Amino acid sequence: MKFRSDPSRIRGSIAPLVTPFSDDGEVDHDGLRRLVRWQLAAGSHGISLGGSTGEPSAQSIAERAEAIRTVAAEVGDRVPFLPGTGSAKLAETLELTAAARDAGADAALIITPYYARPTQEALYVWYSTIAGEFPDLPIVAYNVPSRTAVEIAPETVGRLYRDHDNFVGVKETTKDFEHFSRVLHAAGPDLLVWSGIELLCLPILSLGGVGFVSALANIAPAAVAQMYDAAVAGDVQRAREIHYGVHPLVDLLFVETNPAPAKWLMKERGLIASDHVRSPLIPLTESGQAKVRALAAAAEQYLTPVEIAAPVLSR
Repeated sequence: MKFRSDPSRIRGSIAPLVTPFSDDGEVDHDGLRRLVRWQLAAGSHGISLGGSTGEPSAQSIAERAEAIRTVAAEVGDRVPFLPGTGSAKLAETLELTAAARDAGADAALIITPYYARPTQEALYVWYSTIAGEFPDLPIVAYNVPSRTAVEIAPETVGRLYRDHDNFVGVKETTKDFEHFSRVLHAAGPDLLVWSGIELLCLPILSLGGVGFVSALANIAPAAVAQMYDAAVAGDVQRAREIHYGVHPLVDLLFVETNPAPAKWLMKERGLIASDHVRSPLIPLTESGQAKVRALAAAAEQYLTPVEIAAPVLSR
């Protein structure tokens, strides 16, 4: 938790892990540990768990808490750990956030409550309640309107940032690039903003963003981390080369509903033992598999080798 006191150090490529399951649907904790080691060996600047890519809504609070403890123990203090601890229910969100705090998380990523479509005032109360319950834990809002049917407005972010010392930032998963600018304008340049949209990861840095939480890091963590490193070092040509080079891999992720395509490719490459996704998702279809193979081949040089960390699993 050494980054908890200075959340501004949570920068760069924060890899949002898939949750590996066994073929019978149980959380694969050994698989989680292997993924963390692989991510760190690939150069990821931080680790997240429990965002949309991790299938949190298909897991119980107990399962999510145990997975957070597993990842926190494996990460240690090597890089920041930013787990998703949000739910549609306040009591569950508080319970899971407490578990993350106790496990040593450096910050908590809290999704806007889904399905209920709360007003902006209700969102302010929601985040204020959470921030007040955990005054020593940095709180990051997770804005993903495509999945929650509600968007936290820039003015609401600015209000929360001004009113709560531990409300430190927002992960913006919206394709409205103007929204990024309005959020930073409303809150000021010290707000921490990460992009959750793959093809906006590089552009967000030009507006003052501090990094990204990109599902692409599940299959190409080295490339994603290197794009950030090149950008902050002023090597614009290299950063753009990676940005455009990974386009086929970004398309790959969304051939069918994320994370099914990534999990299938990760199993094929030996990164995880099973491509199981929990209902209501289904594994990648045969037609989807053909598309994923073609897109992976088109940008194979950007896929991070498996062998940099853990041994290849038998298939």
